[in-house]
Amino acid sequence: MPELPEVEVVRRGLLPYLSGKTVTAVATSKHRLRHPVPVDLLTRHIHGQTFLTVHRRAKYLLLRMTNGAVLVIHLGMTGKLSVLPLSTAFHKHDHLLLSLDSDSELRLNDSRRFGTIMVWPASEALTLERSFFAKTGIEPFDPGLTTDHLYTLSCKRVLPIKSLLMNGQLIAGIGNIYANEILFAARIHPETPARFLHRNDWQRIIVATRQILQEAIEAGGSTIGDFLNASGHPGYFQFHFKVYRQEGTACPICAHSIVKMTLAGRATYFCPSCQPART
Repeated sequence: MPELPEVEVVRRGLLPYLSGKTVTAVATSKHRLRHPVPVDLLTRHIHGQTFLTVHRRAKYLLLRMTNGAVLVIHLGMTGKLSVLPLSTAFHKHDHLLLSLDSDSELRLNDSRRFGTIMVWPASEALTLERSFFAKTGIEPFDPGLTTDHLYTLSCKRVLPIKSLLMNGQLIAGIGNIYANEILFAARIHPETPARFLHRNDWQRIIVATRQILQEAIEAGGSTIGDFLNASGHPGYFQFHFKVYRQEGTACPICAHSIVKMTLAGRATYFCPSCQPART
């Protein structure tokens, strides 16, 4: 599933092609995604309207229209958003097609159909946005993400630190790939109970989180399976992985073999020497 860097890469790629462009036609495949596609809302609130900007919250893209309506898209496991020439042939898994007045088309292609499309009408958009994200955690680049905030959040929690990082109700947008890389950079064992961490541990996690996510964004994200950016190109951060999917290879710091285990049902990678278990 695309994580924060991949969704941010898509946002940045879409922005110059959508801002100021008007939707001249709406078409769908008629297939259900994770939820039914809101064809009626698309027709009433998106068709004929002009894109103002594109924002991101957690792993959701918020395509804001000048009339105040918001088109909300989650890419799911395999979703790809692209701006293509109108003459581009229709593909089997194209599920949303928005024709633009620039002789181009915004398309959502999703082979596994786990993505989500929502429309928030202008009259309800502010209220719906607040309620929808009410339980979403703080953004990693938010100035409010401080050592005190994380220490307070975690001091009574016994769940492993990796699980806390991936809990979108606590911190937004961090998935399995980047949780592994962040904990390696911070030199913290992924099974460490969150309440065992001190403020200096959290400071290392904050620094590692922002550095790794920023590097991933600059590299165009990570393409493990299906991810492509808005121009149809893969990301390259996977060539910079230190531990993710590196089991059996030498740790780049100490040369100890990287280990793989399963934690909370997710593949977890770490260096036992650089990330020793705590008691």
